Amino acid sequence: MPSLETIAFVLIVLNLLSFVLFGVDKLLSKSVKARRVPEKTLLIASALAASPGALLAMVLFNHKTSKPRFRYGMPLLLTAHAAIGYWMSYS
Repeated sequence: MPSLETIAFVLIVLNLLSFVLFGVDKLLSKSVKARRVPEKTLLIASALAASPGALLAMVLFNHKTSKPRFRYGMPLLLTAHAAIGYWMSYS
């Protein structure tokens, strides 16, 4: 079983990656000719235990907040990740 420090490090890296992906997509959204980060990529990155980073990026960058898939999906993912973390800590 991985150590608590290893798990924390992996979660931090995943959340930073998700945060950066949302930030990059927001920057690219302002450019007409730039290729954007696919929504599927943003959702998959967020689903990999990185919903806090994604949600923080959505709020700070005001990005994808009007899309129902993100507006309601990210809080649901965060709730699911918190529930899984709670369950794992007491198992």
